Amino acid sequence: MKEIQITKASGETADFEPAKLEQSLRRAGATHQQAETITRAIEAQLMEGMTTHQIYRMAKRMLRKQASHTAARYSLKRALLAFGPSGFPFEHYIARLLKADGYSVENGLLRQGRCIMHEIDVLAQMDGRLIVGECKFHNRQNLVCDIKVPLYIHSRFRDLKAGFLSTPAWDGYAFESWIFTNTRYTGDASQYGQCAGMHLISWNTPPNGSLREWVDRTGLHPITCLTTLTRREKDLLLEAEVVLVRELLTNRQLLKSMRIASGRIARIIEEAELVCGI
Repeated sequence: MKEIQITKASGETADFEPAKLEQSLRRAGATHQQAETITRAIEAQLMEGMTTHQIYRMAKRMLRKQASHTAARYSLKRALLAFGPSGFPFEHYIARLLKADGYSVENGLLRQGRCIMHEIDVLAQMDGRLIVGECKFHNRQNLVCDIKVPLYIHSRFRDLKAGFLSTPAWDGYAFESWIFTNTRYTGDASQYGQCAGMHLISWNTPPNGSLREWVDRTGLHPITCLTTLTRREKDLLLEAEVVLVRELLTNRQLLKSMRIASGRIARIIEEAELVCGI
């Protein structure tokens, strides 16, 4: 079969790799047969230059007909993009992931460095480690963190170490600078971060600590992945700082307070339970 060139979000072209599509479907929870059937169906409809977004939409539509909760998990990457336009839901989401790993976490702090005042998106501590985290949210997949991001954040981190973190309260702590983004870093940004001893977390890096791996491991799926909620309903939940699917299961009154019909609430809860594996 002739290789078909597809267009990535960055505008670059690449060969369509059916194995990658099948793997992403399996990772979302599709059975081997479902993943294979959908991949073959998409291969039969592929056209030269088709975008990855078009392929994703086709796959999600086919997957949703078979299992909506699997389609919800498959849409994880784009569900993170849907946290916008502000970055606050993403900051709260990162805080939830860190808490799931046992950290004590605070969001949106103002602290004095040696030279100036700084806003700290995420401050997380556990067992003598202190993470000073910056969240860089993007609502489009082709927007990335370039070299300016780690350069700027590393300077802020050094100023905070000379100010706020130099007080006796933090004696004995190991300080770490982390950056979280829902898209990716340029090569220069990654290289600088590694050289400077920073932790750069993106959708698919590092290999054993990426956002994708973190969500798979903790089961903390974003509220925006649910297919049974409308865009307006998701926005209302985000405004109320509800960022996790499982938060609907522990506070079902939220949906009633939004005046959603009981029949739809039942479907939303059913999908939420399946997404969370309950």
